[in-house]
Amino acid sequence: MRRFKLAFTIVLTLAAIAVLIGLGNWQMHRLAWKESLLAAIEERRHQPPETSEEIAAEVGSGAEIDYKAMTATGTFLNDKERHFLATRDGVPGYHVYTPLQLSDGTFLFVNRGFVPAEKKDPATRMGGQLLGEQRITGLARARLAGRPSSLVPDNDPVKNIFYWKDLDAMAASTGLPQEKVLPFFLDAGPEPVPGGLPVGGVTEIDLPNNHLQYALTWYGLAATLAVVSGLAFLRRKR
Repeated sequence: MRRFKLAFTIVLTLAAIAVLIGLGNWQMHRLAWKESLLAAIEERRHQPPETSEEIAAEVGSGAEIDYKAMTATGTFLNDKERHFLATRDGVPGYHVYTPLQLSDGTFLFVNRGFVPAEKKDPATRMGGQLLGEQRITGLARARLAGRPSSLVPDNDPVKNIFYWKDLDAMAASTGLPQEKVLPFFLDAGPEPVPGGLPVGGVTEIDLPNNHLQYALTWYGLAATLAVVSGLAFLRRKR
């Protein structure tokens, strides 16, 4: 009976070690994937800017366009800007998304940047309400498939306060025909505007890369379990 228990314990211990090593290997695979993704994003950001037409064609073909350098030319519909709750250096405020009407009759929502909460009303920052044809350069951003998390509040189009980029809701709340709204966004670059607001260049590439730390943790647990089990086995044998 004792031999059976010992054999069972050894098998269980070896299985646990194998699982821990497998988890470590999985994190190493994730590390390689994340580093490749970050490298691809860095490359996209520093390539020559593509036009909105080129980005739209790539979206139609299923290509990845997130964080690609791009440019678009059109006229801002300043009376239809949408406001997304945000902070900048600890200051509460909003990111201003304004539709840009392109020459072909389509519309592109542009994240023009940050304004503090007391400047939410466009009437308080009229200098930044650009008129006439504008050429905007920045980074393309993919639309979201759905709400990022159940913890994210529902958007409130009536009060013009958004918590996540629901492109369909944004188009509907402005009265724009959804079939004419391009299925991606443009984050404007840091070029200053008259009056200083909105403050552009707010794109954050926040992709945590802790996979090496996790892998070392799993490998460390496997090694610790192996050492402790080995010492226990030797003590029992003696």
